[in-house]
Amino acid sequence: MRQQTQPRSRAHKPADRRAAANGAAVPVAPKPTPGPPLAELHFDGDYRRMTMSAQERRDYEGHLEFWDRATQTALEVREVSLQHEYPPHKLAGLLERIAQVRGKPIFCFGMMSLHLLGKDGETERMMEPDQTLYLQPERVALRGWSQRMTVGSAPYPDVVVEVDNTTDIRRSKLKLYEAWRFPELWVEVPDASPRPAKWHGLTIRVLQGKEYEEVAESKAFPGWTAADIHTALNELGTSERTNAILMRVGAALGEREGTGPDDDPLLRELRRQAAFQARAAELERRAAMVRTMMAARGLAVPASFPLGVPGFAKASGERVAEAAMRCADSADFGARLDQSGL
Repeated sequence: MRQQTQPRSRAHKPADRRAAANGAAVPVAPKPTPGPPLAELHFDGDYRRMTMSAQERRDYEGHLEFWDRATQTALEVREVSLQHEYPPHKLAGLLERIAQVRGKPIFCFGMMSLHLLGKDGETERMMEPDQTLYLQPERVALRGWSQRMTVGSAPYPDVVVEVDNTTDIRRSKLKLYEAWRFPELWVEVPDASPRPAKWHGLTIRVLQGKEYEEVAESKAFPGWTAADIHTALNELGTSERTNAILMRVGAALGEREGTGPDDDPLLRELRRQAAFQARAAELERRAAMVRTMMAARGLAVPASFPLGVPGFAKASGERVAEAAMRCADSADFGARLDQSGL
């Protein structure tokens, strides 16, 4: 899944101020550093190492985990499996539910290409995460985006996600995300991963100063713990427990920003339909009561009576019951409701 990526940074300053005014955290673009030299980065796992020039990298259509201009080294995961691909796509679906309850979209850009530029303006290093999350859609002008994000100038994602199925980013890409000042990093080792079971789970790292600190709960998604995110990503469906957590997280985000389910077009329409159906069921229940009361008094009433009688839908239950007990016939029932002034 490869989507459009890089915004032009100047266009986002007013939107960032609006987001800050709403109480939402806005990741800034701190000054990054290149990170350790390649010799100190240990890419453990099933990587294919290739020699690749800058032009070859620009022409390459595959998914590169990492590219370094100084050594012209490119790294690519040898085999992309279902176990690796499922969590990022599952996460996008989970976030859609959170966004609906929140009442505001959350953007997922998948394998966004992250470029650190050298002094000459050319790419010095490049990485691609497995998923990138933006909580503030007003910071993203899609028409101004290219196929990459320039580290240190474009608005940072709120969260970047890596899936360690047959790899281990802790001694490699983790150091680069830290040097490039990405605010929050999730690393998921799926339950189906061939890696040792002790590694299965999700870790959340939040940038504190110049270093990451491992935390139990996301800063970007308040109340969503690493354990619960991992459980949700490894479910084939979405359990009731997970759904309840997603609703809670969405509500927390909405409360922070003054939005809610009625700001989402789909949920707003579903809630409107549910209210309409509930009202229709209540009127039918009340109509059945009227027919039963009048039939008990020996009065003939049509099968659909009194659903079409003017004032019936707005009259109180007490007024309807009184009219049913005292009316001489169906016409008198309607007249008694009219006399109520409704």
